[in-house]
Amino acid sequence: MSEQENETLLEFPCEFPIKVMGKATEEFEKTVYDIIHRHVPDLTEGAIKTRLSRDENYLSITVTITATSKDHLDNLYIELTASEHVLMAL
Repeated sequence: MSEQENETLLEFPCEFPIKVMGKATEEFEKTVYDIIHRHVPDLTEGAIKTRLSRDENYLSITVTITATSKDHLDNLYIELTASEHVLMAL
């Protein structure tokens, strides 16, 4: 990986919001919580916000974490987007 590819505008550690969207199912919620807790075991209760879509078919989960490095964020996004329950992670 070149030096330019490894650069980031963020300074670590930093507070970083992650939004994950999927079908409004228990499996989706559990999957997201499990993945987040694997990468951020000391997550506080108030760091998680959920919102149902207007027709309640989809759920967005926003989690604000303390990111420790670019690799920390990359690994979290890789695992989230690899899940069959996750439609999108921003």
